[in-house]
Amino acid sequence: MDLSYLFFLSSGLFLGWSLGANDAANIFGTAVGSKMVRFRTIAAVAAIFVVLGAVLGGAGASETLETLGAVNALAGAFMVALSAALAVYFILRMGITVSTSQAIVGAIIGWNLYAGKETDYETLAQIFATWTICPLLSGIVAIVLYFICKKIIKCCGMHLLRLDQLTRVGLVVSAAVGAYALGANNIANVVGVFVPSSPFKPLNLGSVYTLSSVQVLFLLGALSVAAGIMTYSKKVIMKLGNNLMRMSPMLALIVVLSQAIVLLLFSSVTLHYWLENHNLPALPLVPVSSTQAVIGAIIGIGLAKGGRNIDWHTIGKIVTGWITAPLLAMIICFISLFFLANVFNQTVYLQ
Repeated sequence: MDLSYLFFLSSGLFLGWSLGANDAANIFGTAVGSKMVRFRTIAAVAAIFVVLGAVLGGAGASETLETLGAVNALAGAFMVALSAALAVYFILRMGITVSTSQAIVGAIIGWNLYAGKETDYETLAQIFATWTICPLLSGIVAIVLYFICKKIIKCCGMHLLRLDQLTRVGLVVSAAVGAYALGANNIANVVGVFVPSSPFKPLNLGSVYTLSSVQVLFLLGALSVAAGIMTYSKKVIMKLGNNLMRMSPMLALIVVLSQAIVLLLFSSVTLHYWLENHNLPALPLVPVSSTQAVIGAIIGIGLAKGGRNIDWHTIGKIVTGWITAPLLAMIICFISLFFLANVFNQTVYLQ
């Protein structure tokens, strides 16, 4: 193994750590904020399933980022990932949950501008569209689930203690599904730019399973995401779980499920091609923002309940972070590539 590759890959691992620290709030922030599940328990579950999702289902969304900008030099990939990670980290330090998907897109555009490469505007428009579709779809799913759950609870007449127990179990299960969806959809943000230069060989896990070279890369990236979940996510989790809207345990469950469903819809290769083969509209295989999905779900439920309990000020700060992240990542990447090429004599792009 070339040690220089591992050094350059470190920026992608830092981005993975930032994603885990940031997006854990989207997976189970509402569950912890509603005090239904202990942080350590649900964080461990999420860390395991985010790795499984990345390794088993992460291939689909990564191809879209390659179309947006094929970062063809290892040093360039290093700076793209580092720029996105720094943008996420700076905004995260302000206590604002932010979109890693948007940050990596901004960083890739910064590389395109510096390298003189043409940005694929069709792909970019597709990605921009998902930034609107994702929260809207999540809000719709949350509203539907809210009325379904409300109807079931009313018809069954379930005792509150029994309902409380089932909700706890549901929160853990939905967090596992959400973490799997996050790994499958967002691992492309973490190490997708390193796929063209990956030196890893397939890893044989006995007679059970063989990891391809790309899956080995995704495994390393997913482990960094898991580390971010376990080490730095609690502050942002409590911010999201408590401040956006007062959450009952049942509402917390609906938010997590809605977010997981939407991320799976944007990352399932099987579903995408099944819909296309049956001449049905299919969602693009694009890394989408779990932050946008969970905010959309919270707003959807809040509107279904009359819209009185939503903290619009906090949501406004988060939306500002969504706008700032890609712009900041693009600027950092463009400037840093100049120094990397001219001061450190690194090849950041190939003709």
